[in-house]
Amino acid sequence: MDSLTEPVEPEPASRSARPPLVRELLLVVGLFLVYKFGRGLANGHTAEAFHNADDVWSFERAVHLPGEGVVQGLLLHSDTVVHLANTYYATVHFPATVALLVFLYLRRPRQYVWTRRVLAVLTAAALVLHLGFPLAPPRMLHAAHLVDTAQVYGPSVYAAKPATDTMANQFAAMPSLHFGWALMVAVALIVALRSRWRWLWLLHPLCTLLVIIGTANHYWLDTIVVTVLLALALAVIRMPRTVGGTAAIRRHLLPAPALTTTPAAIQAHGTLEPAPWTPAAAFRTPPDSLSASDVLEHMPIRIPLQVSPTPGSTSAATAPQLVTTGAPR
Repeated sequence: MDSLTEPVEPEPASRSARPPLVRELLLVVGLFLVYKFGRGLANGHTAEAFHNADDVWSFERAVHLPGEGVVQGLLLHSDTVVHLANTYYATVHFPATVALLVFLYLRRPRQYVWTRRVLAVLTAAALVLHLGFPLAPPRMLHAAHLVDTAQVYGPSVYAAKPATDTMANQFAAMPSLHFGWALMVAVALIVALRSRWRWLWLLHPLCTLLVIIGTANHYWLDTIVVTVLLALALAVIRMPRTVGGTAAIRRHLLPAPALTTTPAAIQAHGTLEPAPWTPAAAFRTPPDSLSASDVLEHMPIRIPLQVSPTPGSTSAATAPQLVTTGAPR
C-alpha cells in the first residue's frame, strides 16, 4: 500500500552523493542564526511598520482582496478551533521544515541539496524584505478590527508588547515565511515521492494559509509575495533531473535494444548497430502461435520429414524412425 512518504526506490549511491552530516548541520544552523540576527536588526521601526500596514490594508481593499476577518470569523465560532489554530501556528512551522530536510537527507540526498538551496534563497529574499519593509501584522492594526487570538486564547509565541519582545521581530510580517516554507515542504515532497497520495501534502500549506490569516498574523499580500519569491527561486535553482520514477519505468518496460548482426548492417556501418525495439520476454510471441518447424526444432524427439515439391503437401518419410536426443535406455 502506498504511503505519503514512500519513494519508488533509493537513489543510486553513485548519482546521489550525500553531503557530510557535520558540514550540513553547521551550514543549516549558521543560516538560521544569520536569519534570526537579521530579523533582530529590523526590529524597532514601529512608526514605519504601522505606516506600511495602513498602506497594505488600503491596497488590499483597493484590489478587492477578501478581508482577513472573513477567515477569522470562521475560527471564532469555536474556542477549541482557535486554540488549535494558535497551536498549529506556534508548533508546526519550524519542526515540519526540519523534518523535511532530515527525511530528504536520509532518503533523497539529491533532493535534499536542491530543497536546502531553495529554502536558503527564499529565506534570504525574505530577510531583505524584512529589513527594507517593516510591517505590523493585522492583529496590531486598529483599522482591521481583528482579534489577537494568540493573546486571548493562547498559546502565543510573541510577547504582549512588541517593543519588549527580544525573541522575535513582530514587525516582519512581509513576506510570510510560515506560508513560504510550508509551500516548499509540499513541493519538495511531491517531487521526491511517487505515491499516489503525495498530493495530499498540499493540505499543509493550505492549513498554514488559513491559520496565519485567521489568527491575524499575516495579510493576504504577505502570502502572495512569498509565493512569487518561491516561484522565482524554483525557476533559478535547477531541479535534479532524476527523481526516481521515470528511469525505473523505462528500465522495466523498455529493455535494451538488441544488436543487428546481419552482414548487410555490418557492411553498411562497419559495426553492430542497435536494432529496432525488441519486446521483453513477457511480451514475445506466445507458444501456441509458434510455427510447426519451431515446435519440432525444440522437441526432444525428432521425426524426419519429407517435403513434397507440390505446394501445400507435406508428408512423413517412408518407414519413419524415431530419433531421440537423449541417452539410450
